[in-house]
Amino acid sequence: MLKRLFDIAFVLLTAWLWLPVLAATALAVLACDGRPIFFLQRRAGKGGRPFSVFKFKTMQARGGGELEVTRIGKWLRRLSLDEVPQMVNVLKGDMSLVGPRPLPVAYLPRYSPEQARRHEVRPGITGWAQVHGRNALTWPEKFRYDVEYVERHSLLMDLRILLMTIPAAFAGGDEMPEFKG
Repeated sequence: MLKRLFDIAFVLLTAWLWLPVLAATALAVLACDGRPIFFLQRRAGKGGRPFSVFKFKTMQARGGGELEVTRIGKWLRRLSLDEVPQMVNVLKGDMSLVGPRPLPVAYLPRYSPEQARRHEVRPGITGWAQVHGRNALTWPEKFRYDVEYVERHSLLMDLRILLMTIPAAFAGGDEMPEFKG
């Protein structure tokens, strides 16, 4: 309950920071790529329950119908600005500020019982794995950090992760390959 209150208070108290970023990014996406501005994807939340995660659109269908990252989308992803709309997911209670990153619902049957422990807590905008290498980690490493977070999380750990997120967000990184199990 304390974590949820912290999430809500943090999002509301920092709205003066992230709302202008949200607005400027929305205008940039609209100007460069048109509508829609946002992208919704079903992700697995606490207990594996599906929810719709909000993100800025970073891909468009090209000639053959294949999706391709747009020019502005590359920058949004590199700077993690595509994640800013997830503050709404935090307010809705689907996500927390800190926790394992929510992954596609299609991955649910692929987890080992140990890996599935990541769903014992609300997923987060940032997490223990993100501050330890983000997409440079292998899937087993990422899941190891997720389970470590589930076992050790506290308000103090969340504050530490939030502070560590600032430089980690600007480190960028490659896309993660699909998790096959």
